[in-house]
Amino acid sequence: MSSRPDTGGKRVRLTPEQRREQLITLGVDMLRERELDDISITEIADRAGISRGLLFHYFPTKQDFQLAIVRQANADFLERTAPDRGLDLYAMLRDSVERYIDYVSQNSFGYYALLRGPVSARPEMAELVADARSATADRILAEAPILADDPDRPRLALAVRGWIAFVEEVVLTWLREEPVSREQLVDMLVDSLPSLALNADLAAALLRP
Repeated sequence: MSSRPDTGGKRVRLTPEQRREQLITLGVDMLRERELDDISITEIADRAGISRGLLFHYFPTKQDFQLAIVRQANADFLERTAPDRGLDLYAMLRDSVERYIDYVSQNSFGYYALLRGPVSARPEMAELVADARSATADRILAEAPILADDPDRPRLALAVRGWIAFVEEVVLTWLREEPVSREQLVDMLVDSLPSLALNADLAAALLRP
């Protein structure tokens, strides 16, 4: 049976796992256009064609549902920005940055809400955002041309975490104001990573097409 949301208000028979996935998908879709706390349980249930009470059969509390939404949003983000290992190092970085910008442009409201909105202060939400940052940092470090036991590795790891924070702040500003073109934004973000790498040989390798 289809697990696609039924927006016509009709009830569709789904397996428990399909129904749960449907509800989370509806929540992720709503997160693109409103704050997490403004996602209406009643509206979600109506769109899914179920009762409000049945939704709480799948998620014991509203907070549990919100956490499930953010976990799925994180998974979607990481999938959309996964490195293409068929490219060389520089092209791989640029491609991932471009897809990062495309993703946040399409999900700007939820992106801002999770990084700067009221829910960002909740420990459980902050932990999920931190997990996504850590996964991104691990991806970058996995591709870096420097051995795991290299004495410069800890400095590189710290620089990468700083670069991720820089990217978030720059992209948030760009989404609000768009003071430069998308191409200029990509250039700045791509070139800034090797500039923070602290290792001249690593920087040269990352900058070389």
